[in-house]
Amino acid sequence: MVETIPILRIFDYDKTIEFYIDWLEFNIDWDHSPENLPRYLGISLKGVKLHLSEHHGDGTPGTKVFIENFPELRSYHKNLQNKSYPFMNPGIDTFPFIKDTLCMEVIDPFGNKLVFTGPER
Repeated sequence: MVETIPILRIFDYDKTIEFYIDWLEFNIDWDHSPENLPRYLGISLKGVKLHLSEHHGDGTPGTKVFIENFPELRSYHKNLQNKSYPFMNPGIDTFPFIKDTLCMEVIDPFGNKLVFTGPER
């Protein structure tokens, strides 16, 4: 099976961990961090895989990633709201282009956007 995994540019490891791991609850699958070199890590959550890179030229800040059919999006949104993360408070709404679909967009500390969509039920 072929997979496509977006590479998102990051600039600060601690902010990356606070946002993706502590708040969004992604798991670190691997972390390549040789001494005195930029970090590159793979993270995942419920089938969503992302690569995060400090390397110059890997991704462009402000990239938007569309995540389709995210399971239990309404529950996930409520969980994020309960955490009171001070830098992001996403709403949830119906997606305008796909019937019976919810949508939640979050923006990471580096300007990258994740658009989560899932069934409205």
